[in-house]
Amino acid sequence: MTDLNKLTIAEARDRLRAREITAVELTDACLGAIDAADALNAYVHKTPEIARSMAAAADARLAAGDAPAMCGIPVGIKDLFCTKGVPSQAASAILEGFKPEYESTVTQNLWDAGAVMLGKLNMDEFAMGSSNETSVYGKAINPWKVDARDLTPGGSSGGSAAAVAADLCLAATGTDTGGSIRQPAAFTGTVGLKPTYGRVSRWGTIAFASSLDQAGPMTKTVRDAAIMLGAIASVDDKDSTSADRAIPDYEAAITGDIRGKKIGIPREYRMDGMSDEIDALWRQAAEMLRDAGAEIVDISLPHTKYALPAYYVIAPAEASSNLARYDGVRFGHRAKLAAGDGIDQMYARTRAEGFGSEVQRRVMIGTYVLSAGFYDAYYNRARRVRALIKRDFDQAYASGIDAILTPATPSAAFGLGEMAGKDPVEMYLNDVFTVTVNLAGLPGISVPVGTDAQGLPLGMQLIGRPWEEGALLNLAQTLENAAGFVSKPDRWW
Repeated sequence: MTDLNKLTIAEARDRLRAREITAVELTDACLGAIDAADALNAYVHKTPEIARSMAAAADARLAAGDAPAMCGIPVGIKDLFCTKGVPSQAASAILEGFKPEYESTVTQNLWDAGAVMLGKLNMDEFAMGSSNETSVYGKAINPWKVDARDLTPGGSSGGSAAAVAADLCLAATGTDTGGSIRQPAAFTGTVGLKPTYGRVSRWGTIAFASSLDQAGPMTKTVRDAAIMLGAIASVDDKDSTSADRAIPDYEAAITGDIRGKKIGIPREYRMDGMSDEIDALWRQAAEMLRDAGAEIVDISLPHTKYALPAYYVIAPAEASSNLARYDGVRFGHRAKLAAGDGIDQMYARTRAEGFGSEVQRRVMIGTYVLSAGFYDAYYNRARRVRALIKRDFDQAYASGIDAILTPATPSAAFGLGEMAGKDPVEMYLNDVFTVTVNLAGLPGISVPVGTDAQGLPLGMQLIGRPWEEGALLNLAQTLENAAGFVSKPDRWW
């Protein structure tokens, strides 16, 4: 039973309930795979004792016959989620040694459902990055390989994507501020779902940009994403942005019938620099949905070209406020002071030592755009652009569009280190197709649909109506079935 780690959530759930396997056996298979995959640097804090204890409890619950779908399912947790008594560093030196005395709502929901924690997963520092190269733990590595190069698993949820793609867990949590679930999923041939803003609680998730951050599942299949979303979504009084809406049965929404659905193809997403392979795959994906009974409609989202600059004003502005709390006073790293140094020197030295270069860059940008004389010129203008971007989507959906189909990324996974020394804007361009979804607060999902000439996975993105994740998952399942993507990375690690 050493290949149990290769099961999907749905397969494992059914076998666990049939008592064909135990949660302990399933967990041990994952733990063995994790120990054999240190070369990927996906897991940064392993928790085998906790995992086995939780698995034993899950088996008892399963034996009692009253177990939710996630009971006994081993998962990895992005290091951005606070987990009680377990290091939760946001991949930053400034939070070295921080072990929360509380549990994030997302992880608590998983543990209440009987899921098993395998460990904490690598990520970009404070979720700021698109390649998992800003982590204090070092780079996470994509399990897909086409030559001697190490490839990025994407970011910021790179460790989560790598772990799911390499079968080091059955699923993982991710967070998405500008594409940090969907872009890594596209780079690794996995499924990544960013729910509607407010559908999943942000409480206990270390903040990057509070009006944009949203947690979601990273899984092997669309059905698994539906199952896991049902477990982590909740109404939470501890999060003022949590929406007071009932949580539907997302798996039941996957009927396979999309006849009559209108799928929008936004002309503004055909951008300069997009590869011919992705453009061709985009057209093929549209035909797949058409063949399944959907109507394909050309639409316009005219303010798309302003999304990236607006995002890179709003997100750093919110980050500069959120990260002000890391000053060396209450928790985490504190710089050693020389004789005569005061509190100001302690603040400055702690933050200089604790924050990496990308975080420092974004904090400085954010502080600048919020400063007197520039607030209106940059931040308020970006907020107005954000409102226009949201209006574009509102008008498209008001016209009868049910979902929007776009590429998830402008390219396949690139080599680690290839962006080093270049203009940071080149890295930011990886988010060109995804940031609009966060600015508008909409649900979006990346589904693997094909491969490029090198054999690397490529993903397509479906953007849904707000609060209609069930309908979005149904469309995604149809696309997944039509594409028939079953490729897995060759095991080299």
